[in-house]
Amino acid sequence: MMFTGNILGIIVVYLYVGLLLLIFDFVSKKDHFTNRKSIHILVGNIIFVVPLFDNRWVMGLLAAAPFIVITYMMSPISFIDTGSKTSYSGHGLGLVYYSISWTLLALIFFDHPEVIAVGIICMSYGDGAASLVGKRFGDHSLNIARDDKSIEGSASMFLVSASVITLVLHIFNSLPENLLFIPLVVGIATAVEIFSVRGLDNLSVAMISSISYYILLYL
Repeated sequence: MMFTGNILGIIVVYLYVGLLLLIFDFVSKKDHFTNRKSIHILVGNIIFVVPLFDNRWVMGLLAAAPFIVITYMMSPISFIDTGSKTSYSGHGLGLVYYSISWTLLALIFFDHPEVIAVGIICMSYGDGAASLVGKRFGDHSLNIARDDKSIEGSASMFLVSASVITLVLHIFNSLPENLLFIPLVVGIATAVEIFSVRGLDNLSVAMISSISYYILLYL
């Protein structure tokens, strides 16, 4: 039964992410930026697949790590032309950092799926919302780290991350006794996003938010 859960988890991850790439990279007629951010946000739903796995190495090395190679091959610096236009619409290695984060979180925090969820949500839903809202409504620029950030985008990241984390942890039956942990961690993640450049927020936001949440819960 455990073996079946691991296999099912791998199948679901590959089918789901593959379907998103197919739809938003080769089928959708929306602009490439919107397609990229749609992938960015919706891939975050892999947190619901985490409970299927009972082995950290299967989840980390077989379900997550291969996407580091796949997203690199889709990136502008790859020597292989995959025909992907979506990967060219943002930071070149942004999706690679995303895959690295998912892999590291799976390996480090396998025994604490709620901690993995917090990091993935801040990176996917939160950072994705910041980009979309910032691009459309970002009239008040934040030039702290010489990257395109805005007050509107950062505010949306905070609100979306806090809302989705609360909902998901409730579904996981893992809400913390001190609910103030959630806005505190999301505030840290938002600050990290503001100061991150060149797509590194896909790595820094996920890792720091998960580490922060783990420290608050268990140390």
